[in-house]
Amino acid sequence: MRGMGRFRRLHSSLLSRYLLIIMAALLFIPVVLPLTIGMYGFFNVLTGKETPKDYALYDSIQELESIWHKEAEGLLGKPPELINERLRALSSTYSLASMFWVDGAGRTRLSLESADPKLWQQNERYSVPPQWTAAAAISFMKKSTDLEPLAIVAFVGDQPEAGEGFMVMQIPAAVRARNNFEGLDLWYTVGMITFFIGFIIVSLLFFIQIRKRLLRLETAMVFTGDAGLPESIPPGKPDEIGRLDAAFNTMVTELTASRAREAEEEGLRKRLVSDLSHDLRTPLTVIRSHLHVLGKESLTSRGQESLKLMDDRIEGLGGLIENLLSYNLLSSGRMKLNLERKDVLRLLREIAAAWYPLWEKEGFQIEIDLEAEPLYWTVDESWFRRILDNLLQNIVRHARSGLYVRVAAEVRDGERVIVISDHGSGIGSATDSKGAGLGLSIVDLLLKRMKLDWRVDSTRQGTSIVIVNLEQENLNKT
Repeated sequence: MRGMGRFRRLHSSLLSRYLLIIMAALLFIPVVLPLTIGMYGFFNVLTGKETPKDYALYDSIQELESIWHKEAEGLLGKPPELINERLRALSSTYSLASMFWVDGAGRTRLSLESADPKLWQQNERYSVPPQWTAAAAISFMKKSTDLEPLAIVAFVGDQPEAGEGFMVMQIPAAVRARNNFEGLDLWYTVGMITFFIGFIIVSLLFFIQIRKRLLRLETAMVFTGDAGLPESIPPGKPDEIGRLDAAFNTMVTELTASRAREAEEEGLRKRLVSDLSHDLRTPLTVIRSHLHVLGKESLTSRGQESLKLMDDRIEGLGGLIENLLSYNLLSSGRMKLNLERKDVLRLLREIAAAWYPLWEKEGFQIEIDLEAEPLYWTVDESWFRRILDNLLQNIVRHARSGLYVRVAAEVRDGERVIVISDHGSGIGSATDSKGAGLGLSIVDLLLKRMKLDWRVDSTRQGTSIVIVNLEQENLNKT
């Protein structure tokens, strides 16, 4: 079974497909020659370039030699007149060839020319001498070895010792070229070039298809749908890219399911926080009312101290619950802001004035520098006050050790900003009070909703928070 699985993977592999293309090309090469010959003959038939019927007599040189020797053998002991007559008869049958015969005394008795002199234009005709000598015979035989034209020689009687001379048939090269497929080499060259061009085209189509499928997958990875997740793509062939498509679709399915689970869990968490916030408010209110009643009773100093500590803790818990409810409303998008153009310096002066008595009571060194021209930002007044209250409350709760607070309006990098500073031990340090992170998260959400930003510089020597207007900052950059 494992072997079958490997075979299926190999069968559906891109590598195996391309190897199949190469093997088909290699196996097709031997077919090119017979295919070219067939196409050559078919083309000649279509164009009317068929081999003339007269040329068919010269298809087989071996057969012609056999016929010529038999004719020579049958003329043994015949008189010259009868030999001339027989050669004329053969010349009428093989009219494209030239013939002559020489008797035993070396005299040329008969010379018959070809019926088509044009066929001899490419051959140098050997002039047949009237009287043959040994030198002339040797020269003729040397020229005949070049096959231009082809000479078939037979002794009369087909016996050298008969001494009755010899007879010759000369076949022009033009007739033999026709029989040897004139121009076939050009056809074969064109066929091989066509074959290699076809192989290149098939290879290009193969790799273009691969590139197209990869680009489709890349596009699916880059572009996302309304939910911010890529969309599934139609499954492809069961090869490497097809398996990659399937893995991508599996990933998209898992991400979609994970996003759905995350949204469901987020909804449950928000509902839980909202329900807890509402459910805890009532008992805390009752507890604080009873603590207020107990405070009117006669208690020892230690009891009064414990009562005050419990009231402080309950007040802090109430603030934490309020922050939880606010954060839940803001993060769920159910809180709508009423954005208006307001003088934020005026709001900051009012809030600083409200906090001033508490700072004096706690012994803080206070620096307020808000004497400047009005600074108009587009904010929700009530929630902007909430931002400033959270930041100032954070100083009282977590930077009490520094006993320093500064609220100012400054110009930094060419833009007007709000700066709130302290000399505490830094935001990252441990404190006895809890819930600071939630309060700062609410600040961050509210600032983003109002298109504001804040920058925090916190060290062991203190923290500086700068609030900037993003719209004004972008306007200055442009």
